[in-house]
Amino acid sequence: MGGKNSAKRKGKKSGKPQQGQARVGSSAGSDFRGAGFAGSQVLGHGTMTANTYVQQYAPVPTALDALPQPPVGFTGREDDLAYILGVLDPDRSDEGPAVAVLSGWGGVGKTTLAYAAGHAAQKQGWFTGVLLVDLHGYDPQPAQAEEALEALLRSLGVPHEHLPPPGAGRDALYRSQLNARQDKGERLLVVTDNASAIAQVQPLVPPGHHGMLVTSRHRLTGLGRMRTINRLQPEDAVALLEAALKNNDPDDPRVGQDPEAAERLASACGYLPLALQITAALLAQDPGQPLSERADALGGTESVLDGLDDGERSLRTMFDQSLERLTPQEQDLFRLLALNPGPDISTPAAAVLADQPQPATERLLARLAASHLIERTPTARGRWQMHDLLRAYTHEQATATMNSGRAPRRRYDQARDRLIHHYIQHAQAADTHLDRRGNAVSVRFTDRDQALKWFDAERENLMATAHTTPQAALHLSFALNSYLRWRRHLQDNVVVNALALDACTKLNVTRNKAKVWNNLGGALRELRRFDDALHAHQTARDLIQQTGDTHSEAKTWNNLGTALKELRRFDDALHAHQTARDLHQQTGDTHGEAIAWNNLGTAYRGLGRVDEAVVAGKQAAAMLAAERDWFRTGTAWGELATTLTAAGADTAQVQEAWEQSAQAYTEAGADEEAAASREHANSTESVEAQLPAVTDLPERDVASESG
Repeated sequence: MGGKNSAKRKGKKSGKPQQGQARVGSSAGSDFRGAGFAGSQVLGHGTMTANTYVQQYAPVPTALDALPQPPVGFTGREDDLAYILGVLDPDRSDEGPAVAVLSGWGGVGKTTLAYAAGHAAQKQGWFTGVLLVDLHGYDPQPAQAEEALEALLRSLGVPHEHLPPPGAGRDALYRSQLNARQDKGERLLVVTDNASAIAQVQPLVPPGHHGMLVTSRHRLTGLGRMRTINRLQPEDAVALLEAALKNNDPDDPRVGQDPEAAERLASACGYLPLALQITAALLAQDPGQPLSERADALGGTESVLDGLDDGERSLRTMFDQSLERLTPQEQDLFRLLALNPGPDISTPAAAVLADQPQPATERLLARLAASHLIERTPTARGRWQMHDLLRAYTHEQATATMNSGRAPRRRYDQARDRLIHHYIQHAQAADTHLDRRGNAVSVRFTDRDQALKWFDAERENLMATAHTTPQAALHLSFALNSYLRWRRHLQDNVVVNALALDACTKLNVTRNKAKVWNNLGGALRELRRFDDALHAHQTARDLIQQTGDTHSEAKTWNNLGTALKELRRFDDALHAHQTARDLHQQTGDTHGEAIAWNNLGTAYRGLGRVDEAVVAGKQAAAMLAAERDWFRTGTAWGELATTLTAAGADTAQVQEAWEQSAQAYTEAGADEEAAASREHANSTESVEAQLPAVTDLPERDVASESG
């Protein structure tokens, strides 16, 4: 049981040969891809002595100084280094093996980090030597465990003629060699780089108190402590770029002269160390090129990956190697993910893309994540995202597949159509939970909170989908209108309605064009662009009058009146709301009439006709309650409370109106609004000072079936 603590003590005493060892001049070494065979040994405190060898196998030398120095510019990674050293520390508290598995996508700097951690551990005096083997896991012919064992045994001083044939004998000899060294007070660190499968590494795990570092683009579970290595922080990426440039020319001033361009360049490289090193090499080849020019070139090239190739290193090639390790089903899903227009994707949406059951799709996504070609979104379960450079790569892959023939293009087009339809259908279903008219709600979502949660998660995807086709823009402009107003994403609401206007022109749907203008006017009004809102509502009214749609015309008059009130044109606003009320009465739309009555009470109050405003407010509240539109009923009672205050009504009447507002909001399930109304009811402060900024009830439009 004294092995763990005594290992550190014994290791520090190994500055001279142990009993049974002898000095030799230099190492002849042996040749295995990536196996490190240097000519000296790093001992406890980092001092150097001549090679050592095991006496029974003299005179074959050992190679225990195989760890290269990290490249110039290594920076950051403090948290990662601390974690790795915590695993390798011989005095750590846990009893598990001292094995750390570093995983991450190609180019993220796993190997460099492993080298840095190995050197840091040696400086602590934790290891008397290092064994390094490159498993070439992503080459066309990865190294097998038997080959790696042979290389490691020869590094340990076992001559070729004493090597057992491939099989269990090699594994046993490897372990016995490491156990013998432990008995002599030595502690070795085994670094296995570029592993792609557990089978490559498992036989190499050292016994006893020795340590191990594994790097892989896959998550190799079951070997030891796992650590995902991510992109650099922006400031560390800029520091790496500057160090790499100054390594080529100590007088290179470009980062200091233009730090903003350096930040843009680091961002274009995705904060990946390999991409930054390639970029530094290209800049070194052209010392006169400004960083801004290089950043513009990366941003404007046909593919950013074209600009991340210096002739010797290529990010695209590294991604190719990772893709080739996938099964055909995994490759197919990876390429299909390029069709998602937004920044991340849910498991159900990915299943729609793949046209596969959700459980099967989730398994494929998990395997892609284990390969670090995608990653789980950290803020939500069941969502997946991709690094920007991998996104560019998968777009290349998808485009190449679509260009390979009619059948694959048709398949990809169908997959894209399915996904667009998925987003539209779910947005329309979620919208039914936000529409306060009391209409039937979709069973796709259990309640408003779940619908809002879905909208929140998918907003960027939905906005991106609105840019894909005219039909998508039109449908989503109506489905998103209430949500975007609810969450105050007002600029998004303007954008999606502008897209819908272009769609109406392309699709030649006049009725829907009027409705989009109407909704656009509401979005502009909430951005306080009142003149633009007035123009939008006037355009909507003029267009809808051409269709003879009296019901929709009434809505446009009502919203036009709201914009006029914001411009302090109360006489014109009163006329607009009266017109809306009369048209709603003609069509028998009592709900629309109630909204018009409510907005009439704002217009009357603006003109100082408070008694008429009170009458209009009471009429609106009663009609909306009869319609069981509890949310708008709550708003109408709050508006009436304000009018009563302006009319000088007694406190009891005002409080009663606020309490009615709270009760209606509660009925609607709008707890926040209900709490605000109760606070007004209980407050002795000026009610006018506490009013919400917007108390009108705008009338939203929905798409006609023809659209």
